[in-house]
Amino acid sequence: MSNTVRCQTVQYLQRLSVAFILVLFVQTFTLRIYYMLHKMKWLSVLLLLISTWTGGADLLPPERSYKILMLLPIGSKSHRNVFIPLAEALADRGHKVDMLTSYDIQHQNPNIREIPHGLPHYPDTNVNMFNEAKKKTGIISVLKDRMCKMARDIYRVPHVKELYRKRKEYDLIVLDHLFNEFSYPFVHEMPFITIATPGMDPRQSAVLGNLLSPAYMPSFLYEPNFEHVFGRLVNTVFSIGVPFYWRVWEVIPAVQKEVNVHFPDLPPLLEIERNQSLVLLNSHFSNDLTVPLLPSQVEVGGMHCRPAKHLPEDLESWIEGAGSAGVIYFSLGSVTKGNTLPNKYRHMFIEAFSKLNQRILWKFETDLEGIPENTMISPWLPQQDILGHPNVKVFISHGGLLSLQETLYHGTPVVVLPLFGDQPSNAAKVIANGWGLSLTFEDLTVDLIISSIEEVINKSKYQENVVKTSRLYKDQLNSPVERAVFWTEYVIRHRGAPKLRSPAASLSWVQLLLLDVLALSLLIVILPLLILWWLFQKVLVAVFGKNSFKKKSE
Repeated sequence: MSNTVRCQTVQYLQRLSVAFILVLFVQTFTLRIYYMLHKMKWLSVLLLLISTWTGGADLLPPERSYKILMLLPIGSKSHRNVFIPLAEALADRGHKVDMLTSYDIQHQNPNIREIPHGLPHYPDTNVNMFNEAKKKTGIISVLKDRMCKMARDIYRVPHVKELYRKRKEYDLIVLDHLFNEFSYPFVHEMPFITIATPGMDPRQSAVLGNLLSPAYMPSFLYEPNFEHVFGRLVNTVFSIGVPFYWRVWEVIPAVQKEVNVHFPDLPPLLEIERNQSLVLLNSHFSNDLTVPLLPSQVEVGGMHCRPAKHLPEDLESWIEGAGSAGVIYFSLGSVTKGNTLPNKYRHMFIEAFSKLNQRILWKFETDLEGIPENTMISPWLPQQDILGHPNVKVFISHGGLLSLQETLYHGTPVVVLPLFGDQPSNAAKVIANGWGLSLTFEDLTVDLIISSIEEVINKSKYQENVVKTSRLYKDQLNSPVERAVFWTEYVIRHRGAPKLRSPAASLSWVQLLLLDVLALSLLIVILPLLILWWLFQKVLVAVFGKNSFKKKSE
C-alpha cells in the first residue's frame, strides 16, 4: 500500500472518530435537554441555558409576570421611599405592582399603580410633632387613635373593598410591618412578606422565631447603656413591657375590636401575623447592630440610596460659590414641617447661621423672615444629590433612619436634632460610632449650634468615621434592591417558601423559653426531696413517737 493511500486512510479514520464523538455529544446533550424539559418548565430551561452561555447573572429574568400588591395605608413618605425602589425594580422586570398608600401620588412607570385610600386619618398634615413629643404617651397615643380609625373606615372605602375582594388574584402581598396590623385581613390565607422600614424590630423577630436577647439587643425606640446592669435592667423591662402594652394590653386589642366588626369570623390578627414568609429589613450590619438572622430575615438597608446626580444650575452655583468654607445642609425631614418649628428655635438658627463662614441650604416649607445672606431656603431640596456633593461639609438632620442612611452612604458627617420615634436611638448610634454630634431642642442655644457645627467640620475624625462606614456600606456582593427582588420572587416561585420558616415561629412562649422544661426539671428535683422529707418525718415519728417528736420540734 502506497504512502498516499495510508495517509488518506488515516485522515478518513480521524474524521470518522471526530464525527462519532460529535454524535455522542449531541445525543447526550439532547437527552439532557429532553430530561430537563420533562422536569422543568420550558422557560426555566431557556433561562438556565441563557445563564450558562452568558456566564451567569445576578438576577435571571423572571419565569413570568407576577401580580404583587403592596400595602402601606399608614406609612409616612419615608416609608413609601423604602417601598418605591423595590416596586420600581419589580416593575422593570415586567411585574404588575399595585400599591395601597396614604398619598395621592401617581408613578410614571406603567407597571406601577398607586391607589390612595383617600381617608383623612393619615396622613394628618396639621399634626405638630413638637407638641406630640411633649405628651406623656407621645406618638403611641397618636398611632393608636389613627390605627383604630383606619381599621374602622378603610374597609368601607369602595375601591379598597374591591381590592380586598380581588386579593387572591395576586401572587404575593408585601406589607409595611409597622403600624399596619389592621391590614392583616388582606393577607389571610395568602402568601405575604413584610418590609421592616425601621430595620430590626425585636418584636417582629420574636414572631418569626428569632428571639434576640435584651442583654445586647436594644428595645424598640430605646438605646440603653449595656455596660451597666441598670441599663440592661431597664432595657429588659422595655423589651417586655412595650410589646406587651402594644400587642396584648392596649393597641392591638383596640384594633382587633374594630376589625371584628368587618370580619367576625377572621382568626386573630396576631395569629395571621405568624404566617409571614419573609421580612426585608431596612438595615445593614455596617451601620447597625450585628445580630443573628434567620434565612427569612434579609437585610436590604439603603435600597433608596444611590449615587449623587448633577444638581440644578442654581444649587450647583450656590454650593460652588461657598468656596473652601463649604456648605451646611439643614433638613428636619418630611414629617416635621418648618411652620411647626417654634419661633425661638427659628431665631436661634437664623442668628447662628448669620455668624458662620459657611453657606447654608435650609429645607423650610414656608417663607421665613430675617434670613441672612449666606442662607438659602427651599420647600424641597434633592437631598441625596446635595449630600453627595464634595463641598457639603455637614448635615443638620432630625435623625430619621433614611436620612441617616443617606448621609452615611455619601460620607457626610451629621449633627442630629432628634424629636420622636426612632430618632433618639439613631442619634445615640451617631454618638457611639463617631459620625457626628447630637443635640436636644431643650438645651439648644445659639452658641451650642455654632460650636457643634464647627467641631464636626474642623475635627477630621468625624469625616474619617463616616467615610469608613460608607466604604463598608457600599462593599456588598450585590445591591440591596437586587437582594430584595430575588427574595420577593423566591417566595412567589416557591409558593410562600415554607422552608424559610423557623419551627420556633409555631411555638408558644412557654415552649420557646423552655418554661415547661424548667418547671418539669424543678419538679423532678423538688419532688424527691419532699418525699424524702416526708419519709424522714415518718421515721422520726415511728422511732421517737409523735409526742416526743413534737416536743423536740418545739
